[in-house]
Amino acid sequence: MTATFFHRLGAFVIVLWLGVGLAACSNFVKGGDNRHNIPLSGGVVQGLRNMGSSPAEGMMVRIFKEESTLEVWKKTSGGTYRLFKTYEICAYSGDLGPKFKEGDRQSPEGFYTITPGLMNPRSSYYLAFNTGFPNKFDRVHGRTGSDLMVHGDCSSRGCYAMTDEGIAEIYALARETFRGGNTSFQLQIFPFRMTTANMAKHSTSPHMDFWKDIKEGHDYFELTKTPPVWDVCEKQYIFNPSSAGPLDAAGICPPSVQNAALTAKLQADEADLANKAASAQQAAERKAAEEAALKARGEAVNGFFSGIGTNIGGLFGGNPGQDPNLAPVISGKPASLPTPSTQRP
Repeated sequence: MTATFFHRLGAFVIVLWLGVGLAACSNFVKGGDNRHNIPLSGGVVQGLRNMGSSPAEGMMVRIFKEESTLEVWKKTSGGTYRLFKTYEICAYSGDLGPKFKEGDRQSPEGFYTITPGLMNPRSSYYLAFNTGFPNKFDRVHGRTGSDLMVHGDCSSRGCYAMTDEGIAEIYALARETFRGGNTSFQLQIFPFRMTTANMAKHSTSPHMDFWKDIKEGHDYFELTKTPPVWDVCEKQYIFNPSSAGPLDAAGICPPSVQNAALTAKLQADEADLANKAASAQQAAERKAAEEAALKARGEAVNGFFSGIGTNIGGLFGGNPGQDPNLAPVISGKPASLPTPSTQRP
């Protein structure tokens, strides 16, 4: 038991402590209960049945940061997806925009694929599933981060935190989807609902190009109610590529399967966004002009009353530099003093 041993032990403890402190949402085992196997409630099963679905059917999850909502969509017997339930997000970290690097405490945005291996039944945050960050898009852009979860416990350091009750139900829905034979489900994370009004509101954001990129996938789902197939090429997302097999994330993009309705919507939204941006610019210019005019009027009024004060002060207090033969009058025009009479009485 030498001093060297204790130095090594101390270094190990420090490294372990730093690992715990820097992890976004750590996955240390907490207890040995069976919370991850709690069955879905009868109400949930009946609700799924009522919409033409079942626990075993496919699912998709959408997150909207600004609205603090998480949606679970389920595949129906007709092949399309319907919204099953919306959950309130308790907390998420950072601002609107994607995650860039480990430790920035920013919650990710984009498209992610959740597999059974990303489920965490023994999370120290009740239950959790990993978002899969960094995905193919994140990696080609050199973005880093780990343990970015959707979990319970209502606290976040780069994750999306739900209530324990909420994550328990979401976890069970995912578990039953996997038990039904589905190998994955899609997670879509957006800064806000991707309307042109919201895009225009944030038109000066440095993330606008990225948001326009993922908006295509958002709009495809809105139109078809089926999750798009996504991949990455030319360092951008591509949706429903025509080629089979994975793409080179930095390579040339192949054509994508065209959807006339989607193309028309994207073009219309781009024009609408340009009009809204122009209107917003005009409104900002009008506001600036009105503020400048108001400031000028205020300065003019102040100058007017300042001049009146000077004249009144001269009337009652005299002006040391004024000709003694001149008497001030209210009109402001100098009047000569009366000339003494030369006639004798």
